[in-house]
Amino acid sequence: MVARQLDEQIAGRFPVGRRLRILDVGMGQGTQALRLARAGHSVTGLESHGEMLASARAALASEPEGIRERVRLIEGDGRETGVHFLPGSFDVVLCHGVLMYVEEPDPMLAGLARMLAPGGLLSLLVRNADALAMRPGLAGDFGAALTAFDTAAYTNRLGLTVRADRLDALRATLAGIAAPLHAWYGVRVFTDNVGNDVELPAEELERVLTLEDRAGRTDPYRGVAALLHLCGVRG
Repeated sequence: MVARQLDEQIAGRFPVGRRLRILDVGMGQGTQALRLARAGHSVTGLESHGEMLASARAALASEPEGIRERVRLIEGDGRETGVHFLPGSFDVVLCHGVLMYVEEPDPMLAGLARMLAPGGLLSLLVRNADALAMRPGLAGDFGAALTAFDTAAYTNRLGLTVRADRLDALRATLAGIAAPLHAWYGVRVFTDNVGNDVELPAEELERVLTLEDRAGRTDPYRGVAALLHLCGVRG
């Protein structure tokens, strides 16, 4: 779903066929980085976790040479982009599923915005602090749902206590770092309690994706999504 939304934003901002310079911060196993490289873009992946970086390198090694030469993988922290890159080096910067592990996100976001060329796109995927009660509430854990109203902390599927972000706060932050919010989507409106290992028949999966796509761009549904996909544009 995030890939669909990201491709929509890229298509709306850049000429068809242009090879973009893309930075994927906290790229994990490299899923998005490799997908974008296959689409013809030049991608730099930044990852601080050694095992994740090793997985990304192994996945890259299995790709054709033409794709491998478009990808650069670097071990590093997203809070230190200025150590690795010059300002304005990228057309698109991705930071998906990372901010929840950062106690003070604003300095990191400012650093990411500096990496963008004028008109560049900043893509963030964050946990929605305004909807933290939804998952436990729909699962029948009403005590946890009540608690979630008064905190931005939550326990993720790895059992780690991390933090969520609020749309209004991120909107203000993006405006303050000269990458104001251009568009935003909800992600996992109806499927947050569905396990990652659940397999659906192709026809049913397409129905779910269509449902999530429509809900993720429609009020009021997108406001209660588990995740928010925010797209800012560098002025």
